[in-house]
Amino acid sequence: MTAQPSAPVDRAADAVKRTRREVWKLLGAPTDQVGSVNDPRTHDELGVRWNEKWIYRDGKEVVRVVLWHRYDFLGAYRALPDGGFEREPLPD
Repeated sequence: MTAQPSAPVDRAADAVKRTRREVWKLLGAPTDQVGSVNDPRTHDELGVRWNEKWIYRDGKEVVRVVLWHRYDFLGAYRALPDGGFEREPLPD
């Protein structure tokens, strides 16, 4: 899946440091995972470079992705009906 952002990425939101444990607690276990924190291969998607992606599905439909680079949280993105994604703020 190669998705394009529907809106510019808000770099100020990247300043919020989230741990893997916090994100897991807020969103639950991902349905699928691509890559890993120790995978040296990176991918460019949604305006960021990542090496681990958590995918959340409702049935077969992707509803959210969370992107990581090593242990750094890059953002959560909610799927839109048009196939794009928008950054999803997580509660404090």
